[in-house]
Amino acid sequence: MQPIDSLHDFFVRTGAEVRLYHLGRRVEPCPLEDLAALEAGQRPWPQPWQGKARLAMVFRVGELEDPLIWFLALPLDEQGQLDPAPRDAFLQRLLETLGRNVQGLGRGDGEQIDNLMKDNPLAFTPSLPFQALLHARASRDLGRPASQHLEPVEAYLEGQQTLDWRALGLQGLADFAVRMDPDQASRLAARLPALPGEVLTSLCYCLEHVAIDEGLATALRARGEAAAEAGDVEIFCACVRAVAGAESRLAGAWFDDLLGDPEACGPDLLAAMAGRGWRHLEDGERLPRFLTRLAEAPQADFTAVARDLALIPRLRLPVLMTLREAAPDSPIGRRLAGLSR
Repeated sequence: MQPIDSLHDFFVRTGAEVRLYHLGRRVEPCPLEDLAALEAGQRPWPQPWQGKARLAMVFRVGELEDPLIWFLALPLDEQGQLDPAPRDAFLQRLLETLGRNVQGLGRGDGEQIDNLMKDNPLAFTPSLPFQALLHARASRDLGRPASQHLEPVEAYLEGQQTLDWRALGLQGLADFAVRMDPDQASRLAARLPALPGEVLTSLCYCLEHVAIDEGLATALRARGEAAAEAGDVEIFCACVRAVAGAESRLAGAWFDDLLGDPEACGPDLLAAMAGRGWRHLEDGERLPRFLTRLAEAPQADFTAVARDLALIPRLRLPVLMTLREAAPDSPIGRRLAGLSR
């Protein structure tokens, strides 16, 4: 029998029912083929975050009743390819724990497999919004009902019932975002101007992980611009992150307007664009403008953000070309010169 030499191989050989989810830039499904390609060195990771491939692995194996969940951050090299040594060490421990009997796993083995996460250097704990979104997506994808928190959130956000907003749970907001249909999105857009700031911010932390339609994107932009005028940076940036889930003609248009206003381009806004709106930076004019604003913001970590964007395969060459072609007396050129001193 061929040895198991990759995580993808482990899932295939155990006959596991497995679903993978990105947990780096957004919580969204990840094809198993992407993991196979990364581990085989065939292509770089599509959504790196801070030099890691951050994944949730939701799987059921053998006779286990409930799915197990692994949160793994696989280190990547400067090209976005897998650094295999930490993965190999984890795989070795996994196979030693199971006694290499990977196909005959019984009900009692789940705890053993789960215990591997307790002192595992690859394991990490996602933020609460990421955990809530993962639970919401996985429940929906597995055909399971939403949490008990969804019903009051629906009633509140659609204006059917007056509730104390402080009683709304983050899990309910995540379930709403993941399961929202076009009618619900329309009713939410109408209600958005009146939502308390705390509810709106928590809701945006969930909406930033899903696709949103034009009506909701327009309402979020209006609320975000009102927050900017009032000096509320948190709500403003939360709205920008949420609008990043809209198609590029909507989100990109707002990004262009914001990047055209030097007063708007503080480090928080630029981080929001890079972290959640990176897909909209794949534009021949928008990307150089973004990097210029980043270079002009003294509090922004130009090197870290530019390096993180350059790890994204579709942005790698455009980012490197923009940096390479920057004039020495341009904001980007001056930043790069400062780094080389």
